[in-house]
Amino acid sequence: MMSEGVFYDTLRQALWAAVVMSTPILVVALVVGLAVGLFQALTSVQEMTLTFVPKLVAILIVFWMSMGFMTQTLVAFFNGHVIPMISGGS
Repeated sequence: MMSEGVFYDTLRQALWAAVVMSTPILVVALVVGLAVGLFQALTSVQEMTLTFVPKLVAILIVFWMSMGFMTQTLVAFFNGHVIPMISGGS
């Protein structure tokens, strides 16, 4: 049986892994959103697709570039925490 401490520690580590994996995408979305917002404010162009399309393209590019990093982070979490708990290692 898993104790509360082990459960909450595993949950904390899983949430931290999720934060680490999502940080590159969120940072790029923030930077592109700010740049597009600044461009719209300076040029008075209020086109809705102008905010959506560049952000979507940037997110897809960063996701594609960071898939290896995300996979390594997730595999390290499972190999270091989840699989040893399943096999009874900790």
